[in-house]
Amino acid sequence: MARLLRASQDAILRLSSSSSSSSPRTQFLSFLHHSATTLLSPKPTPTSSGVSEALPRSAIEANIVRVLRNEIQYQSEFAPTDQPVTKFKSFTVQDRPGEQWIILRGKYGEEEDIKIDVTMFDGYELSPKHDSIGEDMRLHLSVLVHISKGDGSKELLFVCSAWRDGFEVQNVYLLPRDRKLARVPYMGPHIGRLNGKFQEILRDYLGARGINDELSFFLHDYIMNKDRIELVQWLRTVKSFVEK
Repeated sequence: MARLLRASQDAILRLSSSSSSSSPRTQFLSFLHHSATTLLSPKPTPTSSGVSEALPRSAIEANIVRVLRNEIQYQSEFAPTDQPVTKFKSFTVQDRPGEQWIILRGKYGEEEDIKIDVTMFDGYELSPKHDSIGEDMRLHLSVLVHISKGDGSKELLFVCSAWRDGFEVQNVYLLPRDRKLARVPYMGPHIGRLNGKFQEILRDYLGARGINDELSFFLHDYIMNKDRIELVQWLRTVKSFVEK
């Protein structure tokens, strides 16, 4: 288990780097297959009669605890985490320990309130390398940008994709703040179907509020760190449960 988690972690960290000459996806699957094959191969415990039998429950639990302890130590030494920052430019950053979301809050002028919900990594796409054979893996974050004004009646909701190298707007909705819809409203067109000039205007609108490629780069670094923190905490929680 320790080697499987370690191999997966190593592969994930390599996915964020473009220096490898082979496909990150191929590396990940290769490491995962090799580790899983090694770990899942049956290893019977011989007895005096030559017949294998299962380990006692206490021995199994002790072995799991040992593996988890070693993995926690390895993760802490191999990829030590940073203390999560609480501010980026004009935004405050609210981590949500144990959850797959973070929240950023900010203001624009005196009237506008901005709230940004960000997932942990929830997808990827493969793209050709520029200078060599193979593919790069681009990790994806889903981002919801809520912009509201002081009257509290409505908000603009931007549904966005944050790649490490860029920020994209997918859809824009104008919704009541209380979400009590007596009728189904017209939700607006898909942004990709509109002309390029309108899409550029929307990017400028968000960019003026600090929601841009620079924020996307920050979010990827933050979520990469959070991913390591959550992994170690999960390992500790499982270890604590087994030890009881």
